[in-house]
Amino acid sequence: MDPYPESFHDECLQNGTEVLVRDIRWRSHVPAPEKTVRRALAACAEYGLEPGSVVLATDRAVRLLNGRHRGKHKPTNVLTFEPPPGYAGGDIILALETVVREARKAGRPVSHHLAHLVVHGSLHLAGYDHHHPGEAREMEMLESRLLSRMKVPNPWKTRS
Repeated sequence: MDPYPESFHDECLQNGTEVLVRDIRWRSHVPAPEKTVRRALAACAEYGLEPGSVVLATDRAVRLLNGRHRGKHKPTNVLTFEPPPGYAGGDIILALETVVREARKAGRPVSHHLAHLVVHGSLHLAGYDHHHPGEAREMEMLESRLLSRMKVPNPWKTRS
C-alpha cells in the first residue's frame, strides 16, 4: 500500500521516464520539480541517457535504500540503480533534505542542484563514474556541458 496520498504524486512520462514526487515538500523548494527533472532529462537525451524513473524522495527513504543495497546506513544526495540485464532504463532516487542542504551550502538554487543531480545520476546509469581523477574530470565536463544547455551554471566552477 502506498503511504503517500495521491496528491503527493505527479506521475508523468518524459521519453518513457516516470517522475514521482514522493514528498510534497519538494514543491516548497523547487517550483514544479517535475519540469526541472524533465528539462535535465531532455538535456541528456542525445546521449541516450533515459532512466526508467526519477523519484524525488526523502533522506529517510534514501538512507533505507542505501543501507539495504549498499551497506551504507546514511542518506546520500542521489542513488542510482541499474536495470536488470537486457532492460533499458534504471532508477534515480534523490534525497530532499540532503539536496536542499547541499544547495544552500553551495549558495545555489535548489532547482539547479536538482538538475545537476538528475544529470549526474543519468550519467551513472550510462556507465560514467568518478572513482578516479580522469573519470571524475570527464564526468564533470560532461555534466557542465549538459547543464549549460539548461542555462544552469557550472557546479564545478567556484563562484566569486
